Amino acid sequence: MSEKNNNVPAIRFAGFTDAWERRKLGDVVKDVSGNDGRTDLPILTISASLGWLEQKERFSQVIAGNQLQNYTLLRKGELSYNHGNSKLAKYGVVIELKDLNEALVPKVYHSIKCSKYANPTFLEYLFWSKIPDGELGKLISSSARMDGLLNISKQAFLGINITIPSVIEQTQIGNFFKQLDDTIANHQRELEKYKNLKTSYLEKMFPKENEAFPELRFPNFTDAWERRKLGDIAERITRKNGDLSVTLPLTISAQEGLIAQTEFFDKQVASKNISNYYVIENGEFAYNKSYSNGYPFGAIKRLDNYNNGVLSVLYIIFKPKDIYSQFLVSYFDSNYWHGEVASIAVEGARNHGLLNISSNDFFDIKLNIPKSLEEQTQIGNFFKQLDDTIANHQRELEKYQKIKLAYLEKMFV
Repeated sequence: MSEKNNNVPAIRFAGFTDAWERRKLGDVVKDVSGNDGRTDLPILTISASLGWLEQKERFSQVIAGNQLQNYTLLRKGELSYNHGNSKLAKYGVVIELKDLNEALVPKVYHSIKCSKYANPTFLEYLFWSKIPDGELGKLISSSARMDGLLNISKQAFLGINITIPSVIEQTQIGNFFKQLDDTIANHQRELEKYKNLKTSYLEKMFPKENEAFPELRFPNFTDAWERRKLGDIAERITRKNGDLSVTLPLTISAQEGLIAQTEFFDKQVASKNISNYYVIENGEFAYNKSYSNGYPFGAIKRLDNYNNGVLSVLYIIFKPKDIYSQFLVSYFDSNYWHGEVASIAVEGARNHGLLNISSNDFFDIKLNIPKSLEEQTQIGNFFKQLDDTIANHQRELEKYQKIKLAYLEKMFV
């Protein structure tokens, strides 16, 4: 690829030098509408984040109802414009049908097919670049309708101006982004695979309630696990930041663990005076009693990514003793401690969304723990290896997502 700084993209494949051409969308695509009466084809909807989905997958049922005869028959290589406003796509999305030969799509979508002057994959990524948003924005005469669709007619949509190169260059650009998306999808699948694998092992490698043996176990370990109070294997930490020696306010994310407020919220939400905050050191744990979706009893995480930080006194901080720390990380990633917390939570939650759990009661909860430090170590290290694999795939996924965004900004006019 070579870099350019005139009236062509900033980054371009070698061998292409001609300026891109300004054309009306309707000059390079044709209208697609109607159907041939078949009703046994896949019935699709467009998600701004996931692309084409079957209606029964998106909505748990087919919502076409009696309107199916009005749906549009879309063929492979044709595109639809869902002119619904969403957080991810302010002016809607244009998606090519790639994975099916034929499907039925809502008539309300503006469906099109490319003439010999346009490549459908290129057009999809052109719209993902957001460059046509300026043209689409001019068409909106009022706010979105009650059904969430922007007031953009098909005639107006076909009348917008786009800037495009030759079909040969369009094809190379489209194929390039399709390859990037395939790479992103592969990392997404690997990430989900290992996340599901971890969930499965968490369910099987700790004893269920009122049981003393896990379903799945490393060889040579046969002893029953024992129930021990958290207060017997952990020491509460209440050191204050009176001298203001620690300046990094932290928060607990159920997904990301203990993380700097400035990174998680893009700003500091802690009080300006953090002298009364608790100081947490690397390797210590904190319990956020605030419940969230999927985390009905809050989250317990270890500080791994910083030397120290400060936390609101609403958190409960502790450090392990007489137990392998990495085992505790895994244990608190499971939900086997939820029942104990539920038994001590006072009925109802306070206005700020925190469970009513006192520190004394929290340290009275009982955990199921292997008697052998060696078994604790093997379990903890096993899940640490899984977590590292998940983190690697997460990083790779984010890397390619950023690469895609960067190229979308530089490879279109």
